[in-house]
Amino acid sequence: MAKLIFLGTGASSGVPEIGCKCNVCSSSSKFNKRLRPSCLIKIDNKNILIDPGPDFRLQALDHNIEHIDAILITHIHYDHIAGLDDLRALNRLQHSKIKCYLSKDSYLEVKKRFNYLFENHNTLIESAKFDFHILEESSGDFKIDGINFSYFRYYQNKQHDVLGYRVNDLAYITDIKIFKDDIYDFLKNLNFLILSCLRFKESPVHFHVKQAKDFAKKVNAKTTYLTHMAHEIDYDTLKKELNDKIQPAYDNLEINF
Repeated sequence: MAKLIFLGTGASSGVPEIGCKCNVCSSSSKFNKRLRPSCLIKIDNKNILIDPGPDFRLQALDHNIEHIDAILITHIHYDHIAGLDDLRALNRLQHSKIKCYLSKDSYLEVKKRFNYLFENHNTLIESAKFDFHILEESSGDFKIDGINFSYFRYYQNKQHDVLGYRVNDLAYITDIKIFKDDIYDFLKNLNFLILSCLRFKESPVHFHVKQAKDFAKKVNAKTTYLTHMAHEIDYDTLKKELNDKIQPAYDNLEINF
């Protein structure tokens, strides 16, 4: 049995947003407290992190994460990669590099933004160390320590590609807006679909609630969890709009798959 833990289910600004006094940001409900989007997959005694965002340090402390075997990066926006350098603490604990899987465009952008990670150092303690694996095709399969994964490329806009990942009967699809219909073949026979959903109103670069519901209905996973939710979404309000097959996720939610 494998487990997925939602480390963060918020959008790029988190919830509450700095300085905002709206009903959601002022809410005392734990379901309206959202760190930036990330999750941890625990399978066969391995810890596999999807997107080390800017809140990774807090997430690691909250969940007692003391080792990461591999990282899957969906794309290079700040809310999905800003925590890369925090992984240096785990390099020290593990005495090894951490495997990191990402697209070629994402790799080149990481190399530009985190150029110091690629400099030669004599020790592991100076900066985070990664063993990068570039996923060059539009879709494909790969293994992490014998565990089968697959990936599929889609787009947030015409300039930014994103990778969705699948392991067993679970798929993680975030920051989706533009895609080809063959994505539905990639998402066949799922028990769990993790899907981003920014807000109720239309967004130029994200699914809003209606689009997420329509997409989830077509995929027809047994259960779809919505994530990457901005402060325009109140958990209870959204939950009342949904049904048993689709529901909002929340920070620290755990699912077995």
